[in-house]
Amino acid sequence: MKLTANLSLMYTELPFLKRFKAAHDDGFSAVEIQFPYDTPISDIQQALKENNLSCVLINVPAGDLMQGGEGLAAVPGKAAEYAAAMVECLAYARALKVSCVNVLPGRCSDENKRVFYLDTFKKNLVKTADNLAPFGITTTFEAINTRDMPDFLISTADQMLAIVDELKHPAIKAQFDVYHMALMGCQICSFIDENADKIGHIQFADIPQRGEPGSGTLDFTTIFRCIETSGYRGWVGAEYKPTRRTSMTMQWKRDLAANVALCS
Repeated sequence: MKLTANLSLMYTELPFLKRFKAAHDDGFSAVEIQFPYDTPISDIQQALKENNLSCVLINVPAGDLMQGGEGLAAVPGKAAEYAAAMVECLAYARALKVSCVNVLPGRCSDENKRVFYLDTFKKNLVKTADNLAPFGITTTFEAINTRDMPDFLISTADQMLAIVDELKHPAIKAQFDVYHMALMGCQICSFIDENADKIGHIQFADIPQRGEPGSGTLDFTTIFRCIETSGYRGWVGAEYKPTRRTSMTMQWKRDLAANVALCS
């Protein structure tokens, strides 16, 4: 597997720009960042260069989503705000040479408005993909569990799959998060195996507390083997909340390396 470290959730015991070296020292060759927009592009480029890292994924700015709001991508009245967010994202995505950009659908608390939010989201998703595809960037979107984010517009793997199938856009794929989908009852391995060609990025953390593999109840030996033997060839992002200093939570990575060596 091609592993990345998510610098928004991991190494948070360090200032942001020092997290790049920590990830490199732990053997990662790539990183991903949820929202890099508070840091100048040139500073991130320098940190990547100094540590021989690539940045593979960022999110489109999501407005008030992380503060409990609806976000931007699906709200009918926020077309101008989403367009501005897309422009900002494109500047970072091109400069950092990412392979994927993730669009967070956001929340809809009014069931009567859900159909309109979904329609807006799909239109924005297509616009984003049309803008990013000429630069070789895949547009992804993800489902998030309703325990952590109540009223999230897309919360199951089947809902993601339905949108991918409906839009049939060559540059739009699902971002599959093992943590979120396991909490929603998804059969992780069978979904990845059956839909590998429709997945643009994979992320993982253990359940129930989103810690590192081994801190919860998921069988990551089986999950990692499933990803490796599936048709999926993209990046696999460690996006967990470490239960202690991040560098002390890498036993899963050492176990993975040992299993690869054993099988080779």
